[in-house]
Amino acid sequence: MLLERQAQLDQLEELLAEAARGRGRVAALLGEAGAGKTALVEAFVTRAGQHVSIFRSACEDLSIPDPLGPLYDLARDAQWALPRAIDDRQGQRLPLFSDALEVFEARSRPGLLVIEDMHWADDATLDFVRFLGRRITNTHMLVLFTARTDREGQMRARRVLGEIPAGNVQRIEVPLLSEAAVLSLAEAANRDGSAIYRATAGNAFFVTELLAAESEMIPPASVRDAVLARAERLSPGARSMLDAVSVFPRRADAWALRGLCGVASAGQLAECVSNGLLDDLGDGYAFRHEIARRAIEMALTSSRRREFNQRALSALQENAEVTTARLVHHAVEAQNLEAVRELAPLAAREASRVGAHRDAAGYYEVALRHADSLPMSDRARLYEGYAFECHLIGRIDAAIEAQSQARRLQQALGDTLREGDSLRCLSRFAYLVGDREQADLFGAQAVELLEQAPASPELAMAYSNLSQLAMLAEKLDETLLLGGKAVALAERLNKPEIICHALNNLGSAEQWLDLAKGRLHLARSLEIALVQNFQEHAARGFTNCACAEMNQLDLVRAQSFLDRGIAYCVENDLATWRDYMRGVQAQLLLRRGLWDDAAAMALDVIDDAATTALVRYPSLVALAKLRIRRGDPAGPVLEEMKRFLDRGMELQRLVPYTASMAELAWLGQGDASEALRLIELAESLSPTRAMFAELAVWRLLLSPESDPGDTTGMAEPYRLLLAGDWHGAATLWARLGAPFEQALALLRGDEPALRLALDIFEGLGARPVAQHVRAVMRQNGVNNIARGPRQSTRANQAGLTLRQMQVLQLIERGFSNKRIAEHLTISPKTVDHHVSAVLGKLDAISRGEATAAARDSGLI
Repeated sequence: MLLERQAQLDQLEELLAEAARGRGRVAALLGEAGAGKTALVEAFVTRAGQHVSIFRSACEDLSIPDPLGPLYDLARDAQWALPRAIDDRQGQRLPLFSDALEVFEARSRPGLLVIEDMHWADDATLDFVRFLGRRITNTHMLVLFTARTDREGQMRARRVLGEIPAGNVQRIEVPLLSEAAVLSLAEAANRDGSAIYRATAGNAFFVTELLAAESEMIPPASVRDAVLARAERLSPGARSMLDAVSVFPRRADAWALRGLCGVASAGQLAECVSNGLLDDLGDGYAFRHEIARRAIEMALTSSRRREFNQRALSALQENAEVTTARLVHHAVEAQNLEAVRELAPLAAREASRVGAHRDAAGYYEVALRHADSLPMSDRARLYEGYAFECHLIGRIDAAIEAQSQARRLQQALGDTLREGDSLRCLSRFAYLVGDREQADLFGAQAVELLEQAPASPELAMAYSNLSQLAMLAEKLDETLLLGGKAVALAERLNKPEIICHALNNLGSAEQWLDLAKGRLHLARSLEIALVQNFQEHAARGFTNCACAEMNQLDLVRAQSFLDRGIAYCVENDLATWRDYMRGVQAQLLLRRGLWDDAAAMALDVIDDAATTALVRYPSLVALAKLRIRRGDPAGPVLEEMKRFLDRGMELQRLVPYTASMAELAWLGQGDASEALRLIELAESLSPTRAMFAELAVWRLLLSPESDPGDTTGMAEPYRLLLAGDWHGAATLWARLGAPFEQALALLRGDEPALRLALDIFEGLGARPVAQHVRAVMRQNGVNNIARGPRQSTRANQAGLTLRQMQVLQLIERGFSNKRIAEHLTISPKTVDHHVSAVLGKLDAISRGEATAAARDSGLI
């Protein structure tokens, strides 16, 4: 009997009807373990009937998830040979997922794809669901998945749903049963409904188990007790069979049980089914709920659990179609170390091939725990593989430790090529954690060691790594020399990936010397990466192409590269590069005067605790400038930026930090002499005058009588302003759509120009800048100066606009962003931006802090 689920069934049936009309959707059934999600799915599938093509799958509670495990199930239902498809696509996920979409959509009836227990999903499966969700709108499919609402389940659900358009997703909560429902069920079973409700709080599975308990009057102390009590009523053979089934997460295939327990298994399984402990799935058996399975499994002694898992491993190894991940699970549980050493590295490589890098790292960890008896060369390869996977998922410290272990083993073996490559990897990892000195040291050691051996791809990549480090330090001649060596050697050895990497370095440096040549090399690097599916290089290509156009002030082209690059990273789950580019985009939005949008994007990156220091940096640059201009506390952000300089003086870090310090000093909030010292340092490090253009302007603002120096090669608006043509500079900035820079140029002009600059700063919400301009105007004898913020912002000291005040008041009332959007008739994305602006202006990191700060200041 299914109680209190009609509303959810109606929602699902409406979504399926919409899919039949060509409006596909993703539905997420969310509820705590035992809430009745599976029962609801069963009822919905039954009611869907014969007019729908149904494909069913589930994730398993393996020690490490099975990469694309649910897709294998779905493919089996669709009679699609997934292993062959993976081979045909060489593990490339986008083409593989496109094939899957075509397979499931190519039906005469609407398609229903069910994936249960998404809280146990591997990374590649999450990517697959995201892929479907972004393309499902114009299909005839409904993708339905279930997930728990515990912490892990919520994290998985967010990772899936967070990057699917909101209109493509329907979240459906599966609540606990009410007391009335439990009393109704208990009355039908002649049981004490009040006692059962107190014991279960309305958890549907718990209620069912206690209702089925042997005692009619006194319920068991726990669901575990109820399950074990029912298991004790089985015959010895059936109970042993139940124990055997319990070591199989999710389900036990009938053929595996026959291999494990022999021909007598059929009768024993039938007894378990008749007693309500197992479900007969036709080709296999499963517990009615994972909670029940775990209760039986946890009751096994350690020796019995090892025995059953070893027997399961032996049975499963007879079938070549069983995934390596399932074999590893049973090998680990059986403590069969020989099997673990054989299977775990294979599972890691398979996971990495389909992009499940987090799971690949997990398999390498398992393999390394039992690798002491392996030859040094094998252990070195395991550490290398583990380091690579860790670096891909942002665990850089673990990557450094693993790569160091690999290097020590390679050094002991006298393997020059592998040791040299490990040094090159360590150089890259050190740079990723902001340690420039170690990056330079390891990079130089790699080249020195590899030059002692015959020419090799490892040496070509080591040259390219040093070229990249030189490029990042704006050492242009060194970049071109080493990059040229890398390209020449890689072309001789036919290594397109190294060519791709080195061309990116060359183009990034050449933008300052020969723009056309730089753009050509960057474009060629990006093209190679896209054609060859070098995903990391493609992401880097989009990033550096965008940054080059930002440097040239071609904001339209920069925006195009960022839009394409971020979309590419989302599709390929390259979160690190995606977030780096979002920081660059925040800087672009800031320059275009879209300050709320810039703040929202930068904070979204910075607030993610998993984001590495290097990835945070572009967002820090945008946020520092924004906070200074709005009069918000910028100290912590500037301190974090300065830490990069403490570990290595790179011009690309020094320039934005110096610009922020100069702006603070110009506003009377910082040390002008220190700012000028930093500007002089940056000037001495700049290989071309073009790189110094922005700081030359700040020096002019801080010291109007200073000599601007040579302006050759600088972007035109900077050059004009430094030459005294403030009107021409302001006109160009206006044409570029950069209002703050336009207003800065106008400050060098006459009274009408000053008044226009003040209006622009007021419109942007740059309160301290506007106050500074008023002071300058008064010093110059200008009369009738506007007194302050427009009426809509004068109502509060925080500088909130009227709309932001409305949002703040609704936050105080406990409204969610969705409810705020509905109440104010604006989009949820716009609400997100307003909320971020409110938090920034109130110097709060949460909605609660913002409300408290607003009360303290009398705003609400």
